[in-house]
Amino acid sequence: MIFIKKYDTIIFDLDGTLLNTLEDLTDSVNYALELYGYPKRSIEEIRKFLGNGVRKLIELAVPGGIDDPFYNECLEANQKHYSENMRNKTAPYNGIIELLQQLKEENYKLAVVSNKLDKAVKELVQDFFGEYIQVAIGETADISKKPAPDTVFQALQELQSSAGKAIYVGDSEVDVRTAKNAGTKCVAVTWGFRDRDVLEREGADFIIDRPIELMGIIG
Repeated sequence: MIFIKKYDTIIFDLDGTLLNTLEDLTDSVNYALELYGYPKRSIEEIRKFLGNGVRKLIELAVPGGIDDPFYNECLEANQKHYSENMRNKTAPYNGIIELLQQLKEENYKLAVVSNKLDKAVKELVQDFFGEYIQVAIGETADISKKPAPDTVFQALQELQSSAGKAIYVGDSEVDVRTAKNAGTKCVAVTWGFRDRDVLEREGADFIIDRPIELMGIIG
């Protein structure tokens, strides 16, 4: 008897889902803010600002938002600092490596799609998950970022898969909306940058508290 998987493709968000990047992100934002004489932001403030890409992050972090006279300078300083310091404190969440190992052993197709800049996404995925993740896609000028489904569709195309055979795993309202827009089921995780009530309110199909619980959903 041949067992046919209901799902054969898992697409992950990166920050707050696979990697705990919060401290490095906070350090780089605060480096830029301090450089231009602005007050630093707390790690909890940064956690709430994340999910919509670096430009939105800096817009929320600087006092005057996108109209701030030093917005572009802060953005550039943050990006440069982060590119040189994004591995200082960043690490996979507990249980992630074990989950990816099991998924690889069971021949699932694996991808990452993120609103982090594409260069950083590819470098971090290669550094931490290179033997597991086949496709890594971040923000670029020529593809709409999440919650638009474009990066998910690009990953599915590269993996030669389809939305009906895919599960999307993420930690924020942006991820739940992305999954809905792409026509995939969404598994939301509680160890990332949003609280459970946010994920429930957004209507995630499943919510898990530990990485290994994903196997019970896709099996």
